[in-house]
Amino acid sequence: APEFDRSQWTSVKEKLGLDFPNLPYLIDGETKITQSNAILRYIARKHKMCGETEEEIIRVDILENQLMDFRLGLAKICYNPDFEKLKPEYIEQLPGKLKLFSQFLGNRKWFVGNKITYIDFLAYDILDVHQMFQPKCLDEFKNLKDFLDRFEVKFTVVYA
Repeated sequence: APEFDRSQWTSVKEKLGLDFPNLPYLIDGETKITQSNAILRYIARKHKMCGETEEEIIRVDILENQLMDFRLGLAKICYNPDFEKLKPEYIEQLPGKLKLFSQFLGNRKWFVGNKITYIDFLAYDILDVHQMFQPKCLDEFKNLKDFLDRFEVKFTVVYA
């Protein structure tokens, strides 16, 4: 944010009544939340986007943790001083990891079924990041590419 002055945050963060003062945060009436995934889940619960059946909820739980592991794997090499040495092995293993996501999605419109859930936002984000990291990584996974396209149409993803 070009016009952002750090003091705009530091001068108020201890006065907001947040358990763990941090960015991002959400204040919704008396509800005060920090941590992006906690905020995402709160919003999802309010809008019934967490899965409705036990099977859907289990799929959400499984995929959420799998996506976090996937994100952590990329972060570990990206923030490693040996990034250039580690990158080829990561790229070599990437198709196998993406194949699992492709199989999990199957022929569903969204990862849980026909209704979007918050997990689709997480999946979109990490798949899009991997596509930026390795542009052709999704070429052999039509259903994952179609998922990204559907998401972008639904939410009009625009890059500045």
